[in-house]
Amino acid sequence: MINGNASYTVENGMIVGTTVKDSPNSFLATEETFGDFILEAEFKMDDETNSGIQFRSESKKDYLDGRVFGYQLDIDPTPRKWCGGIYDESRRQWLYPLEYNVSAKNAFKNSAWNTCRIEAIGNSLRTWINGVPCANVVDDMTLRGFIALQVHSIREPKEENKHVWFKNIRIKTENLSPSPDDNSFVINFIPNTLTTQEQKNNVKLLWDGKTTQGWRSPSSDNFPDKNWILKDGTLTVDSKSETNSDIVTINEYAAFDLQFEFKLTEGANSGVKYFVAANEDDKKSIVGLEYQILDDEKHPDAKMGVVGNRTLASLYDLIPSQKNPRGLKKIGEWNQGRIIVYPDNKIEHWLNGYKVVEYQRGTPIYNALVARSKYGTIKNFGMISRGPILLQDHSDEVSFRSIKIKSLE
Repeated sequence: MINGNASYTVENGMIVGTTVKDSPNSFLATEETFGDFILEAEFKMDDETNSGIQFRSESKKDYLDGRVFGYQLDIDPTPRKWCGGIYDESRRQWLYPLEYNVSAKNAFKNSAWNTCRIEAIGNSLRTWINGVPCANVVDDMTLRGFIALQVHSIREPKEENKHVWFKNIRIKTENLSPSPDDNSFVINFIPNTLTTQEQKNNVKLLWDGKTTQGWRSPSSDNFPDKNWILKDGTLTVDSKSETNSDIVTINEYAAFDLQFEFKLTEGANSGVKYFVAANEDDKKSIVGLEYQILDDEKHPDAKMGVVGNRTLASLYDLIPSQKNPRGLKKIGEWNQGRIIVYPDNKIEHWLNGYKVVEYQRGTPIYNALVARSKYGTIKNFGMISRGPILLQDHSDEVSFRSIKIKSLE
């Protein structure tokens, strides 16, 4: 057992984990490590507790004093219904919350026996609960490690002496055949790549990771000569440039699911704009709805606007983002941004797996928000039927990669 001092016993062919107070997370780990495998098991748990199955996990003295870290199939009986999601224990936290795959939320059955399946083959990590596909992650941070059964730490006295049961734990490590692709959403942490399932889901790279193909200056048919640096699979604003030069996609989009990764430097400001059009009152400027990208702590714009509507992942100057603290990254780390525009004009902003903004353009509420904003004098602001995607140059160093789009038309 590693880290905590929860109780593990063997009873009637089952491993039974029991919570104890004043203990950190506890892990009953295999002596052997595993790389590629398919694991299946059955589990049941009491209410008001939490558990998980660690895989490709490690414990090193020089990392958090030996704390277990690595991938975890989360076993979560709480109302959020994230059982089957993939959590990165003691490292990046949630990689695949089931908000990415809401159809899987009802797969888990409380107070009953459930089956789970983990396929870890190469950089593909997939999970199932009771035969329902749950998480689909592509990641190469850890390719080998132990498997462990978790008993979670507890916070309240009522959570003491709660149990989780495991049985029929089996693993296959040779002659592995991955399950067929399905239509579940894929989170791919390998930069600027598409998996076969992403391609099957009609996801396309909006930037190829190497060239300027598909992008141009808003004022010409060419990509800017300066201002943007293409290097090592990243597209970076050159902070040394004396003038700003946004870039836009050559193609235009109406309903879509846009994914992008971005990395901020200290005090930086940028944004991703959509439904971009020329400002009729100022032909030299272009305007559009904006997913704000900002260092909230160091950039003064975060304290301007109204009730935080200029902070990270907000609909700039219109709607503040409701950020989950678990979804916040340190400056210099990569973030996963997402903008979904549905055919009915409902729009969502996502940040690192959490939906942080939701609205519908063209409604009375939307019109009222525009009227009180800096865009109040612009006719039909944000209401064109389709337009290009824009990456903003604010003369601050901000990097982008893994820019992908799926049409929802």
